[in-house]
This record gives sequence, structure tokens and C-alpha cells, in this order.
Amino acid sequence: MKIQNTVRNMMLAGGLLCLVVFSAGCSQSVEPPAESEDIEVVEPQESEADASTDGSVLSPGEFVYAISGVDRDASPSADQDQQAELVGGNNAFAFDLYQAVRDNGQNCIYSPYSISLALAMAYAGAGGSTEQQMAETLHYTLPQDQLHPAFNALDLYFESLDESDRVPEDEEVQPFRLNIANAIWGQHGFPFTDAYLETLARNYGAGLRLVDFVNEPEPARLAINRWVEDETEERIKDLLKPGIITPDTRLVLTNAIYFYGAWMMQFEESATQEEPFKLIDGSQVTASLMNKSEQFLYTEGEGFQALQMGYQSGNALMIVILPEEGSFETVAASLDSARFEEIAGGMQSRQVDVFMPRFEYEAEFNLADTLAAMGMPDAFDPSAADFSAIAGPDQPLYISEVIHKAFVKVDEQGTEAAAATAVVMKLGMAVPDQTITFRADHPFIFVIVDNATGSILFVGQVVDPS
Repeated sequence: MKIQNTVRNMMLAGGLLCLVVFSAGCSQSVEPPAESEDIEVVEPQESEADASTDGSVLSPGEFVYAISGVDRDASPSADQDQQAELVGGNNAFAFDLYQAVRDNGQNCIYSPYSISLALAMAYAGAGGSTEQQMAETLHYTLPQDQLHPAFNALDLYFESLDESDRVPEDEEVQPFRLNIANAIWGQHGFPFTDAYLETLARNYGAGLRLVDFVNEPEPARLAINRWVEDETEERIKDLLKPGIITPDTRLVLTNAIYFYGAWMMQFEESATQEEPFKLIDGSQVTASLMNKSEQFLYTEGEGFQALQMGYQSGNALMIVILPEEGSFETVAASLDSARFEEIAGGMQSRQVDVFMPRFEYEAEFNLADTLAAMGMPDAFDPSAADFSAIAGPDQPLYISEVIHKAFVKVDEQGTEAAAATAVVMKLGMAVPDQTITFRADHPFIFVIVDNATGSILFVGQVVDPS
């Protein structure tokens, strides 16, 4: 088994959803957008009220589609080398982020692929040092014109794995699920550039849904949350808390992926026992330990054991790295993408008696400070961020916060996971001209001129105003 496939499928095992939220820095009225040959406004959704398709007023909770004339590219020009480079970069970011957010006293679950994909849609509108810092931090090594087609190719591949419509409903085992959906929610009348919308339409299949953040932020928030719940089988609820969507919001980019995989070798529920589980500090809790003895891919090294468990579809797998008691910090601190590849690539088939707890939990992070500290501070600086490709230089957007929430459930049957990322962006103030100081505290000359004719009426100088 090639490590590339192992790593790619590991990215799948954290089913996910992401939202990128763009906001404006101050409330203002928004004029209707000029009509474009590339944008078509179509029927309203989410409301029985009459829609305004001329760009004027939307009723509370309603949106209209403004569909780009550019269809999604079903055969993106991304070769296998480019896709492999994208996967490698995403994985490098995955473990960089792990080192930044892990806390030995807390459970942790996040979707690095979700975050990479969400920020890629924002990155499509970045320029200057903002673009450079995001590329370095997120390990986007491909140029923009190759990165987005590579994401598209990877996304289309993931979509092809879903078996929900190919397995008879009477099957005892749930089919492999991998549901992927993208949507863009934009302020009605905000001047999004055609080029930016076309990039998202071509590579992410996301049509623009026009909402009224300015006058009806709460109905818009609820509409987005409903979409999130629907696309994640209601595993991610209330992602956008009250107050996140405000009259300053301008754009929300949403990507949702729901994952479910049944174990290749399921655990017998009758074998699950309540047993002690030792914590890092030496204390104990009671956990439901599942048990199974089978042939697994396995490896071990200094201070750890590692086990691979596959899912019935063969499309994904889980790798569990188990540090020896007292070695958790040492092993965790050593994990990066290269170390992970070494562990995953060194596994061999062995008879293993597995004891593993059932678990179900969710976690939430605010990643703004984390990502800034990891190397992309300009994206969070109102005076330095450059996202001018989204709506032009007169709309200087910057990221104000990044919220990530994830859910995971592992039991005798398999794994279910979902996650959400919200990147909140606001409209920064245009950088003013440098303030000039004029301090007439030393001798000076003055001239008095007739305004109508330009005639000089007086000339003087002041050398001692006392």
C-alpha cells in the first residue's frame, strides 16, 4: 500500500464541513449590483415571500441564486503529480496545526482537510504578502492556476466514493458515506468580482446565494445553519452562534462533507467491557473497551505502537498511534507529516488483540491567533491584508476570526465524523494617506492672493510673532 493512498484516505476519515465568513467593518447600505452577462439571478429559496430579482430588497430569511455562467469543471486539468503535491502540502499543514492546538489535558478532533479547503477558497482572492504567507503556512506549493483545479480533482474523486445510492437499503451494514457540498452566501448588492466567483464556480461547484446580511443578519445566520445541519446529517448544529453574522458580514463560503465508514472487521458488542482507562496525570476513569483479535497492519517503535483499521468500502482507514504510558508528550511532540508517513509505511500484518474504547465527543477552536502565529499574520491585519481579488481594492477584506468545530463517534460498527470551519472576514478601512504635521513654530513666509484673479495682494514673513 502506497503511503500517498494511506494519507489521502486518512484525510477522509475526519468527515467535515467548513464555512468561510467574510464581513464588512461598518454597516452601510448596499446598492444593487450591476447586471452582468456572466451572472444570472434565479428563483428565491427558503421563503414563501416574493423574491426581488432586481437586486433591491430581500424578505427575511430568503435568498436568491446568482449563478455564474461558468459551470464546474468536471475534468479539471490537474495531473496525478499535482494532486499528490496538494495532498502532501495539506498533510504537512495537518501536523503543523496539530502541534499548535494539541493540549495534553483535552480531547482533540479537527479536520485539517476542511480547514485547508475553506482557506483555499479565501486564498483564491488573496494577493501580495497575504497570499505568500497563506501559501507558506498552509503549504500551498502549487500556483493559484494549478492549486484550485487540484482541489477540484481531489474533491470530485472523494464524491465518487460515496455509496449511499449504490447499496441496497436492506443491507445490514450501512454503506460508505462521503457527501460533499459547497455553497457561497453573499451580501445582496456587494461588488464581488466575476473572476473570483468564476474561480469558485469552476473549481468548487458553488453558486452564489444572495442574502441580506445588512438588514436581516439573524435570518441569514439561521438559513446557513439549516444548510449546515442538512449537509452533515444534523451532526453540526448551531455552528454560527448568535452575533457571528452581523450587518457587517459580506460573504460566507460553505463546504460540507459528511463521513461514515463501517469497520472492515467489526467489534462484537458482547465483547465490550467497562474497564479502567488511565489518564496522563495517573488518575483513572471508566471506559467501554471494545475488543477484537484479528490480523491487522501493525508496527511499533521507540515509545509507541501503531495499528491500522480499515473500513468495509476499502476507501478509507484509521491509523491509531498508541504511546507507551508516560511517553505521550514525547511521541506527540515528534509527530509531523514525515514521521507519520514513516509510521504508516512501516506496517506489517500481525495477529493483534485490540482493546479500544468507544468514544464520542466534539471540540471547538478559535484558530485566528493560532494561524497568525503559524506564519500568516497579514491575513488578520486590517491594514495589511490583501484580498482585493474578491471584491476589488476598494473593499479591503481581512480575517477577524477562524472558528472550527468537529464531531467524532467511534463504536463497534464504525466511525462517523463531521466538522465545520468558519472564517469570519470584515471590511477593513482603506489605508489613509500619511498624516502630515505642519508646525509653524519658526520663521515663515506668507502670501495673500486674490481668489478670483490670482493676484498677489500681500507677501510677508514672520520671524518673531511676539
